[in-house]
Amino acid sequence: MDVGQLLTEARTAMNEQRYLAPAGNNAFEFYLRALVKDPGNKVASDALRETFPFAANSAEQAINSRDFNEAQRQIDLLAKADPTNFTLTILRSKLDAQRKTLDKEQQQQLDQQKAQQLAAQKAAADKQAADQLAEQQKAQLAEQQKEKPARAAQPASQSAVAAAKPEAGDTTAAAGGGTAGGETADAVLLKGAEPNYPPSALRSHQSGWVILSFSIGPDGHTDDIRVVDSQPRHVFDRAASDAIHRYRFKPAMKDGVAVSTTRQLKIEFNL
Repeated sequence: MDVGQLLTEARTAMNEQRYLAPAGNNAFEFYLRALVKDPGNKVASDALRETFPFAANSAEQAINSRDFNEAQRQIDLLAKADPTNFTLTILRSKLDAQRKTLDKEQQQQLDQQKAQQLAAQKAAADKQAADQLAEQQKAQLAEQQKEKPARAAQPASQSAVAAAKPEAGDTTAAAGGGTAGGETADAVLLKGAEPNYPPSALRSHQSGWVILSFSIGPDGHTDDIRVVDSQPRHVFDRAASDAIHRYRFKPAMKDGVAVSTTRQLKIEFNL
C-alpha cells in the first residue's frame, strides 16, 4: 500500500479503537509504515503523538489481564513511536511486577502440591505401619492364647519325664543302651504348639487343614517334616510345618533305648 492507503487504513483503525491490536492490523502499525515510506509525514507523526496515551491504556489492559506476550508486543510498538516517553518505563515496571507475581503464585501452587503429595505419602506410610502393628498384635495375641494350654500341661509333662528316668538302684543303662527286658513304648507328646494363623488367611477368613508326616528323633525333636496333603493348597502348609517343628516328645523306647519313629498328624485351621 502507498502512503495514502496506509493513512486511510490507520484512520479506520483509530475509529474502531484498534490502536495497537490486532497485530498487523492496527493504527500504530499503519502510521509507522507510512513514516517509513514518508519520514516527514506530519499526519502520521501527529496522529502517533496524539494517540499515544490511548494506546498506552491498551497495553496496560493487556498487562492487567496477564497476557504478557501481547503486552510486551504492544510496549515494543509504542517504543517505536516514542522511545523516550516516560510512560514506557511505567508500563515496563508494571509488566515486570506482574510477571514476578505470577511466578510467585505458580511457585506457591507447586509448593502446595508438593506438600499435599508429602502429606498423602505420610498418611499412606502411617496406615501401612498401623496395619502392620495390628497384624503383629493379632499374631502375639494368638501366640499367647496358644501358650496358655502348653503352660497348663507343663507340670504333668515334667512328671512324666521324671517317672521315665532310671532310679539309683535300677540295673538298666541310663544312656548308652538297655537290656532286652527294658521299656518299650510309643512316643508321647510332651509339648504341643499352636500354629500361627497366616495373616492373609486371617484377613480373608479362610479355614483349612494340613496333614503332615514327620519323624521323632531319640532326643524328642521333630525332623523330616513333609506335607502329605492340605486344603486349600499352600495356604497353611508353612504355618503347620513350623508348629510341628516346635513339638517336643518323649521319644519311643525299644528295650529301654530311645529310637526314632514316624508319625502323621492333621492340623486344622478354624477361626
